[in-house]
Amino acid sequence: MSSSDAPIDVALIGGGIMSATLGTMLKQLEPDWTIQVFEKLGSAAEESSNPWNNAGTGHAALCELNYTPQLPDGSISIAGAVKVNEQFQVSRQFWSHLVENGSLPEPASFINPTPHMSFVWGESNVEFLRKRYAALKDHPLFQGLEYSEDASVIRGWAPLLIPGRAKSQPIAATHIKAGTDVNFGSLTQSLLTYLEDNGAEITNNAKVTGLKRQKDGLWRITYRREVGFTPFVVRARFVFVGAGGGALSLLQKSGIPEIRGYGGFPVSGEFLRSDNQELVARHQAKVYGMAAVGAPPMSVPHLDTRVIDGNTSLMFGPYAGFSPKFLKNGSLFDLFASIRPHNLVPMIAAGASNLSLVRYLLGQLLAKKSTKFAELQQFFPHGEQKDWYRITAGQRVQIIKKDPKKGGVLQFGTEVVAAEDGSIAGLLGASPGASTAAPIMLGLIEKCFPEHIDNWRPRLEAMVPSFGTQLSDDPKLADEIMTATASTLRIPR
Repeated sequence: MSSSDAPIDVALIGGGIMSATLGTMLKQLEPDWTIQVFEKLGSAAEESSNPWNNAGTGHAALCELNYTPQLPDGSISIAGAVKVNEQFQVSRQFWSHLVENGSLPEPASFINPTPHMSFVWGESNVEFLRKRYAALKDHPLFQGLEYSEDASVIRGWAPLLIPGRAKSQPIAATHIKAGTDVNFGSLTQSLLTYLEDNGAEITNNAKVTGLKRQKDGLWRITYRREVGFTPFVVRARFVFVGAGGGALSLLQKSGIPEIRGYGGFPVSGEFLRSDNQELVARHQAKVYGMAAVGAPPMSVPHLDTRVIDGNTSLMFGPYAGFSPKFLKNGSLFDLFASIRPHNLVPMIAAGASNLSLVRYLLGQLLAKKSTKFAELQQFFPHGEQKDWYRITAGQRVQIIKKDPKKGGVLQFGTEVVAAEDGSIAGLLGASPGASTAAPIMLGLIEKCFPEHIDNWRPRLEAMVPSFGTQLSDDPKLADEIMTATASTLRIPR
């Protein structure tokens, strides 16, 4: 066994956007702290952060209808949309700060302007979108949102949506130029390059096999390299588990009581991709529709422009599926290995109360290729199968947790789980994930390093000028910050 005598200040398990974001923040706050990243694969950002394993939407609720549910009285709740937009504005501020101080390269390497649209058909859905637009259009975070039920206007926004559609079909769309397409893989790689250039150690092909708290308060991390059987050991003062679907099992190994009762439900997915440049040239937007009954929020259908390494493609999906793996490069035994006596009841209860989701997944698994392609043709009536091919998306593990009334609930979104003393924390869950990495990691810093916050506050406010405030409460500040970040990142206001 090989071990290092000197403990490191920060150990980041997982080489994705979350670890890269937290590591960069801490390096900006404490340049002298020692940081080491442990990545199971041969290179970073190959799981959920890989650009083809996610939709790349800069999630700001500009087009995602699941953030604005219709209430029983018929009104539209915009609280979820405002929250997600606020979070994305924090990420924009952080990225802008890094671009300005030279820690990130040219913005076009990771973020590109791409209009965001919502598109629906059918009278009830049109009525819903009309109400949604009315509820959002005057909010300071949604300035510039447009609405139309006119086919010629919608065709001007997204030409592929209209030809071949029945003229009698009620349709409606919203459109906003301020949307973005984000290459989270490139962003992650750039953040890790910054860390490595500033003294951090990036250790690839390192599978963490043990995580144990020592009597002296340090964390003992055991890992193995891809080649060889010799285990390596490092000690760390603080550990962040940002291993995506692998976070649950590692937090279980840590033994912290806070992880008791948590389980995970894996959902896999597929997209259809087209590199036909004739089609690409005719669709410059991310167009989101209505989710199917019983579908999880991450399965909302959308037809997207994707810009990866300077090349533009189209992507449609996702088509949900099921695999017991917790990672795309994981094991078929991941789900079963995660079961513990303390999470068995919550997992059973969550399954029993989400039968509509089970039916939806079964329907997706059993659907024929022609049936799946017909879903694309609801967006793009003249779509032809020859122009599209299937790609497999990343695995997502939804949170299952205890509930005093139901026994257990399936929770969509993300959640930080941290030890009481703040010496270890991990992130569970999925979407909107990457888009909200900056605010999630700021919250983690406040939770795990409370003794440093007063000293760090000036630097935190330099990284994120709105730190400690809500932009939606101050329209003038919101306009100033959104205008400034748009200018730095070279995206529409």
